[in-house]
Amino acid sequence: MANVEIVDRSDMTSKLMSMLELKPLKTAIVTIDMHKGHLDPAVATMPADAKDSERVIKNAEDVLGFARNHGVPVIHVKLVFRKIPGLGSEGMPVKFWKALHDISDEANRLSPGRPSTVDDHNIMGSVQTEMIPSLVEEGDYMIDNKKRLDCFMGTDLDNLLRNLGIENVCLMGINTNTCVLNTAFTAFNKDYRVVVMSDCVASMYGEDLHQLGLQNICRCLGWVTNNDEFKEKIAAGDKAAKAG
Repeated sequence: MANVEIVDRSDMTSKLMSMLELKPLKTAIVTIDMHKGHLDPAVATMPADAKDSERVIKNAEDVLGFARNHGVPVIHVKLVFRKIPGLGSEGMPVKFWKALHDISDEANRLSPGRPSTVDDHNIMGSVQTEMIPSLVEEGDYMIDNKKRLDCFMGTDLDNLLRNLGIENVCLMGINTNTCVLNTAFTAFNKDYRVVVMSDCVASMYGEDLHQLGLQNICRCLGWVTNNDEFKEKIAAGDKAAKAG
């Protein structure tokens, strides 16, 4: 496979960042699959790298607290599968996941170098479906019927966002190049302003695909901010709203 050099579009993204405005009452944070099935190395069935998990949780705790204090709603979306007799997990109809399950061994896993399973991932009632406790507070919204990579597909996420009057959808969670990216595409196609919070995302697939996901988003779909940039934009939006 040929080596690919990342094109420098920093001038464009810098100009776009200067244009970004985030009014708290028009902004929501959507956390994606920030459950123990990805982020708790002791029990995860599709684990992110342990250092990535620690980084993501710490940064998410910080920015979620800040956002709540400024009136930004927090919506948690997580994947939960049933076990179906004769089928296995509700993920098994996905042809690629089923093929990976059939060939899975130490050399052929979704998470390179770490044990993972498709058929036993996030089964209803399992500890893996539990959210990381420090990321959830009373008053947050919970959507727990995600079945595929896109948080909008088969859920009422869009309906909830519309009812809240949201225009800006800020994403964090796992995995940058799959569930975060798929959700960013749909949010874009539904005319939301898309923001992905780089300090609070990671990919169990590897750093290469994590970076690919961020590049795809910041050059094609929306804004990629770190925690400090997000806080600055929310604080400025809050100040402007109070000034009338």
